Amino acid sequence: MDRNGHPGRGERADVARIPYRASAGAPPGAEVLDLAGLLARARGHGLDPYAAKRPAFHELVAVRRGTLRCSLDFSAHTLRAGDWLWVRPGQVHQYDSDLAAAQGTVVLFTPGFLTPATVEAARVDQPVWPAPLTPAPADAAALRGALDLLEGEYRRLAALPLEVHIEVVRHLLSVLVLRLTHAQGARQDAGSGSEPFRRFQRAVEGDFARTHRVEDYARALGYSVRTLTRATRAAVGTGAKGFIDDRVLLEARRLLWHTDLPAAAVGDRLGFPDATVFTRFFRRRAGETPAAFRARAWGTGGRPGPAPPDPRPY
Repeated sequence: MDRNGHPGRGERADVARIPYRASAGAPPGAEVLDLAGLLARARGHGLDPYAAKRPAFHELVAVRRGTLRCSLDFSAHTLRAGDWLWVRPGQVHQYDSDLAAAQGTVVLFTPGFLTPATVEAARVDQPVWPAPLTPAPADAAALRGALDLLEGEYRRLAALPLEVHIEVVRHLLSVLVLRLTHAQGARQDAGSGSEPFRRFQRAVEGDFARTHRVEDYARALGYSVRTLTRATRAAVGTGAKGFIDDRVLLEARRLLWHTDLPAAAVGDRLGFPDATVFTRFFRRRAGETPAAFRARAWGTGGRPGPAPPDPRPY
């Protein structure tokens, strides 16, 4: 560490991971606030609201007026009135413009807050959105109505017993995420999002740093390689091996962009036997070397700021 107690170069081991903690007086599991409230919430917990973060919770952002610039997993986005952004747990997210300059609503909720039935129907655990959502007019009106109901009920905490209030918020949030899923067009044809794919997806999320072989997942899950490949292609348009490699590449980019770990250490963390194999993989999948990606990322986006030495609840 340096003389101020901050991690020195090479000491930071990971992206800043932000756990969830309910604000004082708020019910557990979910919180609804405006952008100014999000700014105050972060500062109240001693966090820089404009630093890159990797939350362990969902963050739904709906812009009502003005413009909000942010980045999500290395893609820059500009959200305007009527746009929605869904930040899933584990994604790297950063606000790049003044939160107080726009008007909007933010819904924070933990992965376990929604019921399993809603998680299944809304495909909450499916691949993340590639970009903010600008819903069609009919969907936009329905989403605004659902969000208004959720905001109104959330702010009437004292009107109901706490356990009833929590269930009301849970049900209204379920309506909102189901409508968002429908607006995004995430309802898929028969066979996509099937049970084999969902089990495979969960297994990859847990073990992508341990094994990159489809055969290992097939054996552990009790499916054939062909079954996993067909289920994955039906769900996301790529084969099982491509799905694993995409997840590994995403994590490699996150670590290269937001940590000081040498490329060889990144490769080791992701299960590659040596730096040469990792570099070959990265160049084949990304079209450039890890060093070139990091230089480009830091050169165009600016050197990432230091992560806090200990993650604090957001």
